[in-house]
Amino acid sequence: MGGGRSNFVYMDHAATTPVAPEVLEAMQPYFREVYGNPSSLHRQGREALAALDEARRTVAEVLGAAEDEIVFTSGGSESDNLALRGVALASRERGDHIIVSAVEHEAVLRTAHQLADVFGFRVTELPVDRYGRVDPADVEAAITEGTVLISVMTANNEVGTLQPIPEIAAIARRYGIPFHTDAVQAAGVLDLRVDRLGVDLLTLSAHKFYGPKG
Repeated sequence: MGGGRSNFVYMDHAATTPVAPEVLEAMQPYFREVYGNPSSLHRQGREALAALDEARRTVAEVLGAAEDEIVFTSGGSESDNLALRGVALASRERGDHIIVSAVEHEAVLRTAHQLADVFGFRVTELPVDRYGRVDPADVEAAITEGTVLISVMTANNEVGTLQPIPEIAAIARRYGIPFHTDAVQAAGVLDLRVDRLGVDLLTLSAHKFYGPKG
């Protein structure tokens, strides 16, 4: 690269993307003018809250979700943490078993094992085939009476394998088990409408599709 960027070409968009000009333009007013705390009751706070609500409506429409189902976090890892810990800890009276694939992002795998180490949950890591794909039959076979959560990523961040999410979601729904998918690597590439996928929780990260980091 040398000292400048005149000849620099960034091609690792699987890792992150630059903020799109239209995104930066849309965000500018909230850096300079409408910068209130959305929890404040004064006008600046109400304006910030209105902007937040509008963003939530937009995301909900794109994902085929309800507005009150959209939770903004600082990024994909926090979203994975929140999904797994939130569902697992809220379900402890029903069971203590979590199913994940062996090829999940560390944000999912480490959270699952932290739930095991600290809170006593049992974790089943499903194997994958030579292409990195989970067999839905293995998911169903791993389910027990104590299973409270299943988490399988939509697209693998290393090799790009697409998992059979609708099929796994149908199995989870049949057994009444919440199903989470880390779709961070699939945003902007695949149809991620939750009403079509059949998932209960879905993780995204804006910086993967020309939005801001954090």
